[in-house]
Amino acid sequence: MKIALVSPYDIAVPGGVNTHMAHLVREFRARGHVVHLIAPGPRPSSTPDVTVLGRTVPFPSGGSLAHVTVTPWLGPRVRRLLAHERFDVIHLHEPLISSLTLEVLYRSRAVTVATFHAAHEGGSKLYALFRPLLAPLVGRLDARIAVSPAAARLAGRYFPGAYTVIPNGIDAARFAGPRPRPRDLPAGPYLLFVGRLEPRKGLPYLLRAYARLLPSFPDLRLVVVGAGRRRARYAAWAAAHGLAGVHFVGYVPDTELPAYYQHATLFCAPNTGNESFGIVLLEAMAAGCPVVASDIEGFRTVLTDGVEGLLVPPRDPDALAAAVARLLRAPDERRCLAARGRVRAAQFAWPRIAETVLALYERAASRRLGATR
Repeated sequence: MKIALVSPYDIAVPGGVNTHMAHLVREFRARGHVVHLIAPGPRPSSTPDVTVLGRTVPFPSGGSLAHVTVTPWLGPRVRRLLAHERFDVIHLHEPLISSLTLEVLYRSRAVTVATFHAAHEGGSKLYALFRPLLAPLVGRLDARIAVSPAAARLAGRYFPGAYTVIPNGIDAARFAGPRPRPRDLPAGPYLLFVGRLEPRKGLPYLLRAYARLLPSFPDLRLVVVGAGRRRARYAAWAAAHGLAGVHFVGYVPDTELPAYYQHATLFCAPNTGNESFGIVLLEAMAAGCPVVASDIEGFRTVLTDGVEGLLVPPRDPDALAAAVARLLRAPDERRCLAARGRVRAAQFAWPRIAETVLALYERAASRRLGATR
């Protein structure tokens, strides 16, 4: 098949949706399919299988900044591209939030599929405001995917219909292979946080929990992996409260992340909400690292409390500290959680996810063919 994957997000800005698409590109090509990526970005692409259309602007979205294109007048360029490439399948990600994805959806004559990633707990103001205009476009889709039940519920609230839940995937083998301890890590046991330094990731609650743990575990360190504008604020808070054991590592490339997970005593995800899926939990589980995470729907999708890890109420440093202390005192329980976590993470391996998506393409194409007879 000749497949187009279309992103609303700046191709130059790392993020969950673009990472998801990159893995699908790799898996589809490994199976002999021709794949073309279409996305906005700051400059034209130098590779023939990537088309950059539109510039992006940052918008607040679910506690993050989403870099999406609102470039007008993309219609003629989109029309020429689709006419020239003649794709068999066009797969849009977050199809309703950018001018690029909306133009492609409007002009597509191929089998058209969309994946809905977002799971905002309070609903979507965008969907509510523009539902009368967007609903006819959603009706053009041959199939709808959601990455979690929460994402399906959000989209279905405004655009009723059948949604197939196909979760995000993980490169399980990459996280499982043993790695040497990174040189910049402190000696001794450490808790690990991985994520952008923004409010919904909940790092302040982990910092407070860590402060409560130190009297009982004075050698414990907290390693913070991730970048963001709030780093200086969080570092200043840690310094003001005498938390010398907090190490802000900054951005770590994906190729180096497995080592941080593998050598951590525990992985902590104190997120406050608006997470449709727990990809960082799966990364930790694949690496054999026990997990303590917030009890939010996106995380319950991948982890069962007491089976592959522990879940605690969000925004509750005391509960987070208590769960961490419990596992620090119970190495046998940590080993059991880690072993079950590896098994669970393997169920989300990208080859399996890609095969599921390709099977959905085939079903959608068959339905369309049957409808034209």
